[in-house]
Amino acid sequence: MQSRELKTLWLTQIGTPKNYCFEKKLHLVRKIDHADFDGELYLQACGPNRLQKLLKLFPKKQTKPLPAVAVPFYHPDGMVGFELETGKQLERFLGKTIALDLVKRGFVTVTADVYPFHFDADSCDLNNFHCPFSRYAQFQSWADAGKQIVARFPEWTGIGKLVADTKLLLDTLSEDERVDASLIGIAGHSLGGKMAFYAGCLDSRVKVILASDFGMGWDSTNWSEVWYWGDKLASMKQLGIDHSHLLTASGGTPFMLIAGEADNEASIDLMHKAEGYEDLSRLICINHATGHNPPRYALEQGYQFLEKWL
Repeated sequence: MQSRELKTLWLTQIGTPKNYCFEKKLHLVRKIDHADFDGELYLQACGPNRLQKLLKLFPKKQTKPLPAVAVPFYHPDGMVGFELETGKQLERFLGKTIALDLVKRGFVTVTADVYPFHFDADSCDLNNFHCPFSRYAQFQSWADAGKQIVARFPEWTGIGKLVADTKLLLDTLSEDERVDASLIGIAGHSLGGKMAFYAGCLDSRVKVILASDFGMGWDSTNWSEVWYWGDKLASMKQLGIDHSHLLTASGGTPFMLIAGEADNEASIDLMHKAEGYEDLSRLICINHATGHNPPRYALEQGYQFLEKWL
């Protein structure tokens, strides 16, 4: 199949929700003056009566439109390494604060909450919004959130919801005059790697993809959970469709995989099955093989890959 046909196939399998109408809008909550960036915290409409917390980071003293990178993850706080509400350091995220690292290298970045942590619009006071990091533990589980998506939109999937929300990040970048909309990349680790890989392959606005240890093989991680593919994974396997086909669907978008645990040599073999990568400089893998969390040198090489293509 050609890349265009494969992209259509993947979008069909992911599904399109019915009666999923909402006004796309951003509400600025506050500006953040940080030593390493100028930040803007928003509430963004991300579905019928739903809002997600979204954080944009800009290099200090920016004077012209700059390349940008979307950094999907569980929540913005993790990608900057501190609680946005209190400034308290989040030790478990230090060393993989991709959004913070990239803004310090001169990119505009954006990151947001994922759907189990979204807000009911009716319960939000837009003029007095507070969300301490500690409140995340009180939110619904991934299983509950995935079941709600499938129950309300049975023709959709959890991974489809994640892709849709990630595209909203790309929207905010492409529509911002402070961003060079012709130079947008995407990067993510773990769950964020899944989101970066899918959205990057399916959205032509993305010019380069960096994904860390997300699990390219169907059986290498929890793709069958309801918050990703659920029961529909079986039909993907029956069709003989794997993630090399999704990479082919990107049309040769430069892709770098940082492997470590969920990804390994089998992932490298799978990515090299993708078509459209005759220029091997567009298809790179580092296998640090030291576990799930990427070492600094691997991330640095990933950042250099983004800089090369943006």
